[in-house]
Amino acid sequence: MTFTQEKTLAARVRADFPILNEQIHGKPLVYLDNAATSQKPIAVLNALQHYYEHDNANVHRGVHTLSSRATDSYEGARDKVAAFINAASRQEIVYTRNASEAINLVAYSWGMNTLQRGDEIILSVMEHHSNLIPWQFVAQRTGAVLKFVELTATEEFDLDHFKSLLSDKTKLVAVVHVSNTLGCINPVKEICALAHNYGAKVLIDACQSIPHMPIDVQEIDCDWLVASGHKMCAPTGIGFLYGKLALLRSMPPFLGGGEMIADVFLDHATYADLPHKFEAGTPAIAEAIALGAAVDYLSAIGVDKIHAYEEELTAYLFQQLQQVSGIRTYGPKPNADGSGRAALAAFTAGDVHPHDLSTILDQAGIAIRAGHHCTQPLHRHLGAQSTARASLYFYNTREEIDAFIASLKEAVEFFGDIFG
Repeated sequence: MTFTQEKTLAARVRADFPILNEQIHGKPLVYLDNAATSQKPIAVLNALQHYYEHDNANVHRGVHTLSSRATDSYEGARDKVAAFINAASRQEIVYTRNASEAINLVAYSWGMNTLQRGDEIILSVMEHHSNLIPWQFVAQRTGAVLKFVELTATEEFDLDHFKSLLSDKTKLVAVVHVSNTLGCINPVKEICALAHNYGAKVLIDACQSIPHMPIDVQEIDCDWLVASGHKMCAPTGIGFLYGKLALLRSMPPFLGGGEMIADVFLDHATYADLPHKFEAGTPAIAEAIALGAAVDYLSAIGVDKIHAYEEELTAYLFQQLQQVSGIRTYGPKPNADGSGRAALAAFTAGDVHPHDLSTILDQAGIAIRAGHHCTQPLHRHLGAQSTARASLYFYNTREEIDAFIASLKEAVEFFGDIFG
């Protein structure tokens, strides 16, 4: 499709997101903080409301009509997620509160029970804290050793350095698919193949990729993959873990309580089959159903179309950022067509603090992120205390980028006058 055709699509879907009509400080909202959380379409909001108005009951535990309807919708959403990422079985999809909980599930259930002193875990310096701290816990408890892949000169995943770290001691590789700060798209399929050559398992943090590009877990051949619903048009409080069936079956439960059991006695219990073995207690029923609605919504648009449109937006964003004096962006530059990186830009503007930039832009109705984006070690590696970040989604437009750039120029000039 041409940009004009895709622009028409973007204009059409914007009507599905009521919040985009908000006025901020008397200005139209320009929402460029999608890497932190996405906005929610009417279809998702309606799914939440419909459950509470018509089907509100606990799942699995009742034979009455409301419980049956709630269970059908809740488990139906699991089927949708499985199909969305091409899992081999619906049992490979475990609901969690978010990706952080999904990583902790693997860390505590598999890591604490499998890794031993001297075993090696390979991460990268660009990891989100959620894919770092749980492995620090595991290393402290088991004596495993953490190793870190560094960056190339273009601030991307250094595949050659990764290869040099791999050995027979490598038991786990846990890496982000798309960096929420650098915007680089890591070669996860090749990473998995290389790690598997040494018998290591691979966990992929797909929070920043699943909302924006087609994902096929069987093609990638990862052992686990995690995602958060709120970044892919679903509500907060729901995410999921994908894991290969045999591997999940070999892992002990993470939490104990209702739902995750088969039979309970006073001194012992047996556990339910997958995926319920890992889903203790009353789940986030409405949120899971709404996650299914979000998957339906994204599938109807076509994730391939979303990805193609975002590439064009990325090219335009970086072209316009080059027009702003003193801007330093992080991560690889996009190709001419916008491919080669994600639709986000983390940047600094000389001595201007990113929080000051964000505050000024907010007065113009423009929402961007400022801080370390839960990647403090990466920012230290880059020599930046914090960065500002503009991140796009398929409902953003070139006109919104223009508004952002105009306000950014004004902010940089304003602080330039102050600092002289």
